[in-house]
Amino acid sequence: MDTLDGLVPDYVLPPIENGMVPVLTKVPTEQKVVFVTIDDGAIKRDSDLALLEKNGIKASLFLAHNFIAGSSDFYRKYTAAGHLIENHTMTHNLDFIHLSYEQQKAEICGMADFEEQQFGRRPVFFRPPGGPYTMAIRKAVAECGMKAIVDWETKANAGGMDYQVGAGLRPGDIVLMHFRTEFPDDLAAFLKAQKAAGLKVVLLEDYLATP
Repeated sequence: MDTLDGLVPDYVLPPIENGMVPVLTKVPTEQKVVFVTIDDGAIKRDSDLALLEKNGIKASLFLAHNFIAGSSDFYRKYTAAGHLIENHTMTHNLDFIHLSYEQQKAEICGMADFEEQQFGRRPVFFRPPGGPYTMAIRKAVAECGMKAIVDWETKANAGGMDYQVGAGLRPGDIVLMHFRTEFPDDLAAFLKAQKAAGLKVVLLEDYLATP
């Protein structure tokens, strides 16, 4: 069962053009929805999954191989609970944009192959380490079989909310979080902002019809 709960999305993900995937920093919509994305996978606690479940949140997990290698069974608990796993490279190199095209493609395709093998679903979205991307990266993402780069304009961080635009959550915001020690505080900050904005948490893949 998807998270739309009868909602009919008013936005369609653009197609790949000129061999390059589109880039989303938010979803252009007036519908009162918000999307949760959680990165890396460095901290692994069942209590974080329980918090998401308690609050009825399904998230897109952008995981990197160096953080989750050997922990596939742990993240299968997330997929079993309805969360989806997306691509955040093999090594989370923060100098990713300066790697050669062949290195970038190996990082992206390698992680896509790993996730498909381990979790039974090939990722459809890619998030570059730190967020920056280039035209070449957009091309590599397409060649590795994914449909979009997903960045953000809002994040829950250090127990608070950081907004690149405005001073509160907006419809269509893609919220960045991390599996860090302070995840419970970050989630609490998000929930407070979500309630204040009156937004419904919807799984990004449900809204964009990319299960």
